[in-house]
Amino acid sequence: MSDQGKSKENAKAVKSVKTTEGKTAKAGKTAEGKAVKAGKTAEGKTGKQGKTVKAAKAAADAGTGMAAKKPAEEKAAAKTGNGGAFDEAAVDFYRPEYYTNRELSWLDFNFRILEEARDRENPLFERLKFLSITASNLDEFFMIRVASLKDMVHAKYSKPDFSGLNPMQQLAAISEKTHKMVAQQYSTYNRSLLSSLKNHRLELVTAHEDLTEEQAAFVDSYFQENVYPVLTPMAMDSSRPFPLIRNKTLNIGALISKKGEKKKPQFATVQVPSVLPRIIELPSSEDNIRRAVLLEEIIERNIGELFLNYDVVCAHPYRIMRNADLSIDEDEASDLLKEIQKQLKQRQWGEVIRLEIEDGMNEKLLKILKKEFEVQEEDIYEISGPLDLTFLMKLYGIDGFEDFKLKPYTPQPVPGLQGETDLFEAIRRHDILLHHPYM
Repeated sequence: MSDQGKSKENAKAVKSVKTTEGKTAKAGKTAEGKAVKAGKTAEGKTGKQGKTVKAAKAAADAGTGMAAKKPAEEKAAAKTGNGGAFDEAAVDFYRPEYYTNRELSWLDFNFRILEEARDRENPLFERLKFLSITASNLDEFFMIRVASLKDMVHAKYSKPDFSGLNPMQQLAAISEKTHKMVAQQYSTYNRSLLSSLKNHRLELVTAHEDLTEEQAAFVDSYFQENVYPVLTPMAMDSSRPFPLIRNKTLNIGALISKKGEKKKPQFATVQVPSVLPRIIELPSSEDNIRRAVLLEEIIERNIGELFLNYDVVCAHPYRIMRNADLSIDEDEASDLLKEIQKQLKQRQWGEVIRLEIEDGMNEKLLKILKKEFEVQEEDIYEISGPLDLTFLMKLYGIDGFEDFKLKPYTPQPVPGLQGETDLFEAIRRHDILLHHPYM
């Protein structure tokens, strides 16, 4: 081949290489440009998404609900974004919507017990027991849990719990829910249980005005012989301060005025004695219906006997619940036993956190109680029936109505321990299962 031909071929080869290099460089720039553009797009989306999440959280905090996912939606998104598997990292477990307040949850538990009292499928006297349990549970709940929240409010502690409620909000929610519970308790008692008891030949006389002449004579005699000697009436005037009313005691408050004088009535009170049975059975009648009356009705009927030189303007039962929560710093206490004894003595002067009054109480009498106990309107419970339903547990124990109770549980002997004199020797040979059901 001539030199001229070789030169032409070399020129073509160089041109081909340059063309290839140019295409490669152009492709590289195009790919690089696309990558940069995609990166900017992804970055923009990420920034936009971050702003959206931030706006959603801010909206949730502000209570507007703007763009914030609901818990169910959030959980669904956590599954969808991970191939159907649940992704914990995608869920905000600190959201208040995921939690129920501890105190409100406890009230829900007590509502379930109340449902057992309302269930007509349960034996009649078992329903009495369930209603009594709801009342005793509620007493303890107020003395400890509600009292603790009251202490937090007084200490100006405002940090919310996991459910998002601070102590003040918890107290408001508890008050609303508890008032509904009390209304259901007494609706069950008045509209269902009393009539059912009467249908099964046991009648509770709910007011002393409904006693017959024979029954009235019996309760008056019972008052003079058994009740009057153990009563301690107390009055309040300019020389005598308001008396100490003890926690959980049932009392009868009265307004009395001096006979022949038109002065402002003064406050007086008497505690229903706990040393006497609260349920007093009346003499049997010809219709074979057993009847009973509560002790406070007997005292209220004869309260004039306690204030001979006075006219009784009105008389109504009431009951208080005090703060019984012990606040003991074990590290600072030099003698823990003495510190506990000191705290127990102080409990009788604890803050009144709940006041139960008879429905329709005289307004002047109620005003005095509100002032002296320093209770707010939401802490007052007007009761349309007998105060303190725990007496129903005593009613449950009345003989003669075993057909309306569950059969008593009879413990069974453990076969593995029969004939054994040494328990430890028996369990060395083999394991022995002991079952202790909660009754």
